[in-house]
Amino acid sequence: MKRFLTVFTAATVSLLNLTACSGAKVLESLAPSESVMVTKDVVFDAERDLALDVYRPVDAQGAPLVVFFWGGSWQTGDRSTYAFLGRTLASRGFVVMIPDYRVYPEVRYPDFLYDSARAVAWARAHAHDHGADPARLSLMGHSAGAYNVAMLVTDDRYLEAVGGARDWVTSWAGLAGPYDFLPLNDAELERIFEPADPLESSQPINWVDGEVPPTLLVVSDDDPVVDPRNTERMAERLERVGVPVELLRVDNLRHAGVVVSLSNVFPFDDRVLSTVSRFLGRVPPTGPAQAMSE
Repeated sequence: MKRFLTVFTAATVSLLNLTACSGAKVLESLAPSESVMVTKDVVFDAERDLALDVYRPVDAQGAPLVVFFWGGSWQTGDRSTYAFLGRTLASRGFVVMIPDYRVYPEVRYPDFLYDSARAVAWARAHAHDHGADPARLSLMGHSAGAYNVAMLVTDDRYLEAVGGARDWVTSWAGLAGPYDFLPLNDAELERIFEPADPLESSQPINWVDGEVPPTLLVVSDDDPVVDPRNTERMAERLERVGVPVELLRVDNLRHAGVVVSLSNVFPFDDRVLSTVSRFLGRVPPTGPAQAMSE
């Protein structure tokens, strides 16, 4: 069975990677559709022409809110690719918002982080409109999106710039994220992060303190894109300062498979989906946001 699962997983991820568009449509077609309401192209930043998609249970009332950020090396990506994730988590009782953020060459560091912060602020302010509880706000991201989330929960500057604070966030989950990736050995990444001064200030691991919310980190041991040691070092640093952190290590999913597994294409192995659902659903509301929702 294990060998079958390994072959099935590798074949599925390879198939879905053939073309992002067709792969995304396959995933969405397999995602739950009953009892899930979808609202697309909701503008949260008209000045920068940024929008988000909302996935929610049809009867959502006070549901946990998850804002998910996609990856693509801060150069590519599209929120519509992750409809499968929104539908799947909505079917499990979450309200999921998947926003845009600008990428290179339109912008460089740290502009995409401020875009992400504006999306979080909008999501929190409009949570009730979509049946979500702003007191149960979690952030999640994959790859570059996990980096964006990690920076929001470790470095105060971004949420403070939109009138918020890190204590808005109840918990966060990072999937196959780069958290400690210096030195830069890629010309495009060098251009993207050139504005950071010093360059070390662009690394989430260097901002970790005891105020980071409870954390779930997921990594595949065979990830060829982002060195799994990024996740290992981040978990160790969080533990060192007393942050509650859960580390899920999987195998045979590589890089894309970690996020693809938040779908219905792996019927024999739902470790990532079940862990993410349990983690994001169990954390109690934060104090300040709870007061806001009352």
